[in-house]
Amino acid sequence: MSTRPSRASHVVVDTDAASWLLDPRPLPRAERARALVGKRARVVSFVTVTELRFGALRAGWGELRLRQLERSLGDLDVIQTNDTLIARCAALRHQAGRTGHPLMQKVHEADRWVATTALVLDLELVAGDGIFEGVPGLALHRVHLP
Repeated sequence: MSTRPSRASHVVVDTDAASWLLDPRPLPRAERARALVGKRARVVSFVTVTELRFGALRAGWGELRLRQLERSLGDLDVIQTNDTLIARCAALRHQAGRTGHPLMQKVHEADRWVATTALVLDLELVAGDGIFEGVPGLALHRVHLP
């Protein structure tokens, strides 16, 4: 991403939302995620790409589906780590520990990177996971079914 993204043009999606958005089937969660994202570019943390690839391997996807996944990943703006993200992720974990937010727990390491990506870029986060609720400064949109 060469220019600073804006909330009008970009949105961060967590791994759940990314997997639904990449699924071409008209599933209720996918349709809800698509409605929340709209025409904005989809931004993901590097960790989301890792989780999507791991999930496909764990599910035993064949070569064709793995190639389709790789093509679909090309439609995402992937944010890599840098010193700013690393420092902010550490600060987020520390803050979560002080306030008792479960995002502090080691099991939520990937979620912290996702939240940090949205916070550093000052973008909204579209997520299927409730772990992001209550994170100070995070503009969260949950994929809820009606």
